[in-house]
Amino acid sequence: MTKILELKGITVKFPGVVALNKLDMDIHEGEVHVLIGENGAGKSSLIKVLCGIYFPDEGSMLIQGKPYMPQAPIDAINAGIRVVHQEFNLLPYLSIAENIFFEKLPRKSGFVDFKKLYSDTDKLLKMVGLNASARTKVEMLGVAQMQLVEIAKALSTDSKILLLDEPTATLTDKDIELLFATIRRLKKSGITIIYISHRLKELFEIGDRITVLKNGEKVGDRLITEVDIPGLVQMMVGKSMHEEFQFRDNVKLGEEVLRVENLKRRESKYYNSFSVKAGEIVGIAGLVGSGRTENMRAIFGADRKESGEIYLHGEKIKIKSPQDAVKQGISLITEDRKSQGLVLDMPCSLNMTLTDPKKISTRGFINRQQERDVAEKLVKDLEVKTPSINQLVRNFSGGNQQKVVIAKWLFCGGKVFIFDEPTRGIDVGAKYEIYNLMWELAESGKGLVMISSDMPELLGLCHRILVFSDGEIVGEVQRKDFDQEKILHLAFKNYVEDKQ
Repeated sequence: MTKILELKGITVKFPGVVALNKLDMDIHEGEVHVLIGENGAGKSSLIKVLCGIYFPDEGSMLIQGKPYMPQAPIDAINAGIRVVHQEFNLLPYLSIAENIFFEKLPRKSGFVDFKKLYSDTDKLLKMVGLNASARTKVEMLGVAQMQLVEIAKALSTDSKILLLDEPTATLTDKDIELLFATIRRLKKSGITIIYISHRLKELFEIGDRITVLKNGEKVGDRLITEVDIPGLVQMMVGKSMHEEFQFRDNVKLGEEVLRVENLKRRESKYYNSFSVKAGEIVGIAGLVGSGRTENMRAIFGADRKESGEIYLHGEKIKIKSPQDAVKQGISLITEDRKSQGLVLDMPCSLNMTLTDPKKISTRGFINRQQERDVAEKLVKDLEVKTPSINQLVRNFSGGNQQKVVIAKWLFCGGKVFIFDEPTRGIDVGAKYEIYNLMWELAESGKGLVMISSDMPELLGLCHRILVFSDGEIVGEVQRKDFDQEKILHLAFKNYVEDKQ
C-alpha cells in the first residue's frame, strides 16, 4: 500500500518529560490505522504534532512523499489533516449547514449563498451517512448524529487524513454501528483514518493496522489480524490481562462505616436502604438512568432527598449539602471529573488541597510551602505523572486527572469514598493503578461504593453488588453468587414489570 504519512524520529520534550521519543511511524493510504496506549503514552502529543499545535524538537514528517512540518493548525488543515475530537465543538442554535461551513460560508454578491450552502452540506451528509436536513438545528440531534456532523465538518476542507479521538466514548452500541458504517464508507472513498480508542474490543471490528505507544515510544506495529486483546494489554502495560482485576480476599472487613435507611429522592417512588463496612467495596449495578448516580448524589447532598436517614459509624448525621458531606467524611468521585471534579485551569497543587484549605492556612492565609509539601507527597504517593505540581490539570491525561480527584479527598480525610464510573475514559494501565488505589483505601479501613457500567469491573473488584432498576434497589448479590446474567435480569426487573 502507498504511504500517505511518514514520521521519522519525532521527539517532543517538555521540562522533565519526554512526551515522544524518536517515534517512527508509517500510515498507509485508505487504511484505518489504530493508535493505542496508556494515558500519558504520547497519543495526545502525537495528535498535536500532526495538527501543528506542538512543534517537535527532533525528527521529520512526510505527506505523500513531501516534507510536512506544520507551524499552526491552519497548516495541517491545508495539508488535508483534520481531527474530530471526543468533545464536540458545535454551535447548538445554528443549523447543521452553518456549523459545517461556519468559517467559510459560500457567498454571492456579498450575501450568504444558502442554495449552495445547503447543496454542499447535503453532499457531505450523504458521504457520512447522516439522514438529516442541512437546515436542522444541531440542538435537535442525538450524540451519534453530532459525531457525524463533526466528521462532515472535517471533510468539508477536502481532508485526506482524519484523526478520530475516542469517537465511541459516549455512543450506544447502535450508534457505534452507524459510526463504523461511516468509517467504512470513507475508507472506500480513499480517506485515511487514524483511530484512537481505549475500547480494545471494537478495534478488531474497524482497524486494519495497530500501533502501540508506551512512554512516548512505539512498542509495537502490527496488522490487526496478528494480535489479540491479551497481547495488546501485555504490550501496553507490561502485565497480563488477568492481572487487571485482582480481588484481595485478604482485606479484613471491619465494623459498619456507612448505613443508609429508607432514602427516598423526590423524583422517585422507592425507599432504598443499604450499608457499607470498613474495608468493603460495594458495587452498584444497573442500566443507565436506573437511579444509581442520583441516589449516591442524594447521600452526598448534591441532590435533594425527600426522606431517609444516614449513619456514619453508627451515629446519625445530617447532610443537606455537599459541604456537610465533606465535613462528615463522605467523598464523591464524580462521573464527570472535568466539569464536576476538577478546576481545569488551576494547578495540580491547588486542586489537591481545595477540599480543606484551612489545613494549610496560617491566620487565614494559605501557607504556600505547606501546600507544596502536601501536593508533592500526594503526587508521590499516588504516582501522578506530572513534571511539576504547578502544571494545570487541564494538561493531564485522564488517568492522572482521576488520581488528582482522589488526592483531594484523601487530603480532607474521607471515611467513605463513592466512586462513580471511576475508570471511564482511561486506559488499561491507568485502570490498574486506580484499582490499586481503591484497594489501598479499603485496606486502610475506608468504606467504598463503586458505580460502574463495566460489568467485568464490578465482578472483579466488589465484595457484593447492589442492583438498581428504575430507581429501586431490587437485589443484592454476594460475591460467591456473582453471575452476570443474574445481575442483568435484576437490572431489567422494574422495567419489565412496568410493561406487563
